[in-house]
Amino acid sequence: MQPSESILFSGGASGAEAEFGACAERHGVEEVNFTFDGHKIVRHRGVRVLNHEELLTGDVSLEYVSRLMHRRYTEGPTIRKVLQTLWYQVNNGQEIYVIGTILDDGTVRGGTGWGAEFAKLCNKPLHVFDQAKDAWFWWDGDDWQHVHDRAAPVIKHQHFTGTGTRSLQANGKRAIEELFVRSFR
Repeated sequence: MQPSESILFSGGASGAEAEFGACAERHGVEEVNFTFDGHKIVRHRGVRVLNHEELLTGDVSLEYVSRLMHRRYTEGPTIRKVLQTLWYQVNNGQEIYVIGTILDDGTVRGGTGWGAEFAKLCNKPLHVFDQAKDAWFWWDGDDWQHVHDRAAPVIKHQHFTGTGTRSLQANGKRAIEELFVRSFR
């Protein structure tokens, strides 16, 4: 696959999203970062500021997300908008790559977890690099499967999503770079 024919969909936030964006730029991949007015982002390449009407398209019940994720999301305008931008990221990508931590209940920690759950609901190929376990996992439709080094993920679709934790560790940063190197040689 040619980097010049590919698009990374992300959010431009610090941590994993910023690193996905930096790798995309280094490898010649186009970048689209969904955000909203007043949201602090660190990537300004390919910024797509969603207006009020567009944000409503990605709206989801916080009660539903809380039940699905087995945790409570507070009713606040910022968290709602973050979840709405994640909807755009996942909706536009054909494969979803997440950096974070898979919890015992099978969800991914933090707001990023909604992006992973939405990818599951959409039956999109989903890979998570779990920083705590220092390994890639993929969702098989029922459970997380450990990915062995020789079968490490490779981006196969021109439109892909890269998102994850703001608390990016060295192994998560390395996992993103290696993903791009394997995919765009």
